[in-house]
Amino acid sequence: MEAFYLLCSIITTSLTSLTLSLLLLLRRLFPSTAAPHHPADPSVSLYQGTVWHERRRPVHHSFKYSVRYALVDLDHSSHAPHDHLSANDARLRARTSGPVFLLTIPPSVGYEQNPLSLYYCYDLEGSTHSLKRCIAEVTNTPWGERVLFSFDPNSDLVAKPLHVSPFMDMLGNWSIRTNAPGDNLFVAISVQHPKLGDYFTASLTARRVSSLGNDHALYFWLMPHKVAVWIYWHALKLWWKNVAFIQHPRYHSAAYKEEAVVRDRGLRCCQALAGDAQNCLQVEGSGSDVGSTKSGRDRAFTWRDAKWPWN
Repeated sequence: MEAFYLLCSIITTSLTSLTLSLLLLLRRLFPSTAAPHHPADPSVSLYQGTVWHERRRPVHHSFKYSVRYALVDLDHSSHAPHDHLSANDARLRARTSGPVFLLTIPPSVGYEQNPLSLYYCYDLEGSTHSLKRCIAEVTNTPWGERVLFSFDPNSDLVAKPLHVSPFMDMLGNWSIRTNAPGDNLFVAISVQHPKLGDYFTASLTARRVSSLGNDHALYFWLMPHKVAVWIYWHALKLWWKNVAFIQHPRYHSAAYKEEAVVRDRGLRCCQALAGDAQNCLQVEGSGSDVGSTKSGRDRAFTWRDAKWPWN
């Protein structure tokens, strides 16, 4: 059933995107003189860069592809991005007081594909603001499940909370860091595994490009589709290299989300207490709120379940 649904989804998405692409082309070839001119949205900055993945164990596999992102000022955007947090929601989660920017790949011709979106949450410090906290919004393919959690942009270690690939188990920790977006931005994530070590790295490096004269519909045309193609193509390559296929954890551990929270709680506690195992165990068993410890800010894990037929 899942394979049939995936095939039907690919067919319907392709037909929808083809139709909308033709309409987009017609609007460009035959612009209406009565249509109002829409200047570039000053709340949106455009970025172009490269995503790079490298898996070192149990087999070596690496690839890179070009990508385009939008950085949206959520406090001043005239059109709030669909299916994302508002600026106030992000501030509440991050416990910050300043502006919030969302880094994401906008939908294109009826399709959306966003493995990772980031919220950059700033604090006001007098007349200036500084980046204090980030929120990661991770969505897996093809299930469409999502998890949100906050992290320290300078460097943080997060217990893996989501099944993002059928070629990775749930035992790894994500080491993640990013910078405050300016003319350039970067995001770096590595997976630290108890058996495989530091075996996987993913990164995004991008530079800001001018928004003047850029039609956003054309700038991001088929960008989500390209990301999806890369995901499925390299999954096929990993399967061809005999990398073990791992079922979704819900089939063998219904409590995998709670287990991730407990692992993250212990991980953060041990980091803060410099390996004081006894205190870590006390905090883990203290019944504190989900994703929080005495030593750190609330991680605020939030999951969105898959829809039929993936659930």
